[in-house]
Amino acid sequence: MDLKLIQDSQKIQYNKQVTHVIQSFEWGEFRKTIGTKLLRYGLFEKGRLLKAFSISLHPIPFTNQYVGYLPKGPVPDKQLSEALKKIGRQENLAFIKIEPNITIENLNSPSGARIENSFRVSPKPLFTKYNFILDLTKSEDQLLKDMHPKTRYNIRVAKKHGVKVEERTDEEAFNIYLKLYFETTKRQGYHGHNESYHKLVWEVLKKNNMARLLIASYRNKPLTAWMLFNFKDTLYYPYGGSSKENPEVMANNLIAWEAIILGKRLKLKRFDMWGALGPNAPQSDPWYGFHRFKLGYGGSLEEYIGTYDLVFNYPLYLFFTAIDKITPLKVFLLKLIGK
Repeated sequence: MDLKLIQDSQKIQYNKQVTHVIQSFEWGEFRKTIGTKLLRYGLFEKGRLLKAFSISLHPIPFTNQYVGYLPKGPVPDKQLSEALKKIGRQENLAFIKIEPNITIENLNSPSGARIENSFRVSPKPLFTKYNFILDLTKSEDQLLKDMHPKTRYNIRVAKKHGVKVEERTDEEAFNIYLKLYFETTKRQGYHGHNESYHKLVWEVLKKNNMARLLIASYRNKPLTAWMLFNFKDTLYYPYGGSSKENPEVMANNLIAWEAIILGKRLKLKRFDMWGALGPNAPQSDPWYGFHRFKLGYGGSLEEYIGTYDLVFNYPLYLFFTAIDKITPLKVFLLKLIGK
């Protein structure tokens, strides 16, 4: 197979090959607006594009080398290994971190490819290994039936209280979203991207009809806001924020249900909830509340094959991995994936 850079004129062919919004051509354009070096590649056979992916390059502080990051891409087989080795040499990479959009079930299918042994299991995943996926081809009645009884009850409570959910794309709605998002990151104590990041991802994807906002309000007061993405047949819930006020009206439960209804209205087939804990998740886990909330909607808990590193400079890789608990470096790692 021939490895070639993808040209802008090949956008349609490229998007046909990739399987996740953050591998989309449009997401790559967003990444470029924030100063990230991003390269798109295709593997061709007799002139026909058979596999495509984008990889972002991130300078390692105090060195002349880079980390490559390939999230939600193809299976790490021999073909991808050879392609990434070539890219690693060309772009002076210390290592490449990959997190394929491949589930254990797909890998173990009779037609599934095998992981090439030059990839090593990474000690530092960025995306979670598990995720909830809802089947949007089901009827509304069946989707409600599949939910946890408490979740169905909370949706009814929100409606009874008169919570209203609107789909919006205007500037005021975006500012409401930002306010609630940063309220939540501060309250929960986790790292969030800055305002500029959110503004640019919103502007680029909205322009391509791939982003929209849902705002849940009680007595005309916004309580919850979600930013949703859509790509191909899938709706994604990557970012959201909520107020600590009026928790009794269950605005969060209703906005999730309205997101499902939106996905069906857009004739999408899947609702990707952007990550979860594993089966039998411990209640002591700081992310358990998010996991339990998503669990209530009855989606399938999917397990992906995990995170792998393709290493070219082992001393630098081992040093980089050993000190990743230092806050600035953790922030750097999180920025790789858009979290």
